[in-house]
Amino acid sequence: MPSFSPAIAYRLEAARAVVHDAARLAMSMRPAAGGPVGTQKAAQDWLTETDGAVEAFIAERMTALFPEDGFQGEEGGMAREGQLRWVVDPIDGTSNYARGRNRWCVSLGLLEGDTPVAGVIEAPALREVYTALLGHGAFLNGKRIQASPVKDPASAMIEMGWSNRVPKAVFIEKIDAIMSLGAMPRSGGSGALALADVACGRLDGYIEIVINLWDVAAALPLLAEAGACVSPFLHTGGLTGPATILAANPHIAQTLSEAVAIPLK
Repeated sequence: MPSFSPAIAYRLEAARAVVHDAARLAMSMRPAAGGPVGTQKAAQDWLTETDGAVEAFIAERMTALFPEDGFQGEEGGMAREGQLRWVVDPIDGTSNYARGRNRWCVSLGLLEGDTPVAGVIEAPALREVYTALLGHGAFLNGKRIQASPVKDPASAMIEMGWSNRVPKAVFIEKIDAIMSLGAMPRSGGSGALALADVACGRLDGYIEIVINLWDVAAALPLLAEAGACVSPFLHTGGLTGPATILAANPHIAQTLSEAVAIPLK
């Protein structure tokens, strides 16, 4: 595990300011409530003008601040490689954003090699900012957060992300396994915010069969610092392509893992 350095802490503070400005830009461009505004890359996979604008804004600012760092975006791919790499999802929850809904965020994570070391997630319509620095805690609006204490799956709330890349039978199988535990299923349309909800205890678990690095990069240090258990996403293909993730509070993680057949190791 990389050790803490002032350089990483400085980068987190800079990232928080850049993400805040990017979130303001996204809010200024947000469509009014109603039918979706944007285009579809695939079924239910939305792209808006804001996605490109926000990613370009963050890329320009972070490149100016840290030209030696790598940079990877959902829309632009791997722009630069580096031992330190920024990974951005300009609008996570675009399907919500495109309809003028509130559950979406700007997400920026920092990896050192293959270790997530810092992350910022801002959901401006919800007035929430999550930050985490490896070894120094996870926070929501400046207050320390931790995973839920729920131990009984029958009292748990579990979210499962939906993707058109997952066969319907697989999705139904996993949802059925969640419900068979007695847990309450949910689906909110933003992987980054769902993982943040696990970190702060609003959810007891989250699974998604196919999800990308930019969706989770900022949330992974949140989860680690909040005491959640997470499947080895980065080591099962997540560094280079889509992979499966499970995150849960430590009390139900093993039970959930066995129920949905997603290993924690």
